[in-house]
Amino acid sequence: MRQLNALITGIAASLPDYILTNEELSRMVDTTDEWIMTRVGIKERRILKGDEQGISVLGSKAVADLLTKTGTDPDEVDAVIFATSTPDHFFPSAASIVAEQNGIKKAFCFDMEVACSGFVFGLEICNGLIKTGKYKKIILLAGDKMSSITNYTDRTTCPLFGDAAGAVLIEPTEEELGVIDVELHSDGVGYKPLHMKAGGSKYPASHETVDKNEHTVYQDGKVVFKFAVSRMAEVSESVMKRNNLTGDDVDWLVPHQANLRIIDATVERTGVARDKVMI
Repeated sequence: MRQLNALITGIAASLPDYILTNEELSRMVDTTDEWIMTRVGIKERRILKGDEQGISVLGSKAVADLLTKTGTDPDEVDAVIFATSTPDHFFPSAASIVAEQNGIKKAFCFDMEVACSGFVFGLEICNGLIKTGKYKKIILLAGDKMSSITNYTDRTTCPLFGDAAGAVLIEPTEEELGVIDVELHSDGVGYKPLHMKAGGSKYPASHETVDKNEHTVYQDGKVVFKFAVSRMAEVSESVMKRNNLTGDDVDWLVPHQANLRIIDATVERTGVARDKVMI
């Protein structure tokens, strides 16, 4: 038997209806459309409105669309993995909720919390599961309801985040397609410049943590920018070198979409032409 590779055979996404524009943000905090576009490159973001609306709402819609598009029977799904930092609850997992809402009853389900890197980490996990030969259809989701942990009085972070979810179906193939190579790293020193302080076991929710806005994202933008550019460029260059690729060989570079300046700086170091970069 030839080696199995993990192949993405379907994709779907779900966006909330409400659009939060830069103009509206400028009425909430001291910022302008020009400032946001120049430094961040984001014109608008989607926000999930309504009571008792968690990320599973968007995840479930994405999976329903995915099952329809690919003609997949829910009973065929072996696993559901949800990469999210904003699950509906600490437990049960958002993956389990999404599976239940879509009639998926035979899969094992779990969430993984790796913030911005979640989809790529999840893809590598799916790749490993597929290569065992035991699993034939895996649904990988990535999504967040960042509006639930965003401080809309902080002009440095509130323009960055929105709400959305995506889902892919991953199946095995013996062809030379699919996931070819992955490189992952984690550096725990980075937790200080980018974190949410309260809500976990170290700082459980209290009147004090809520009053201090400690259930929202804190970010030291300058530190995060430098780290993101250096590490994104390093791993891109490493994977390209290991596979004997140059910037000219790459058809598409799909970077993390947090910040236009981070993308531009990363692209400059990899040597990939700007018109090959997906934004």
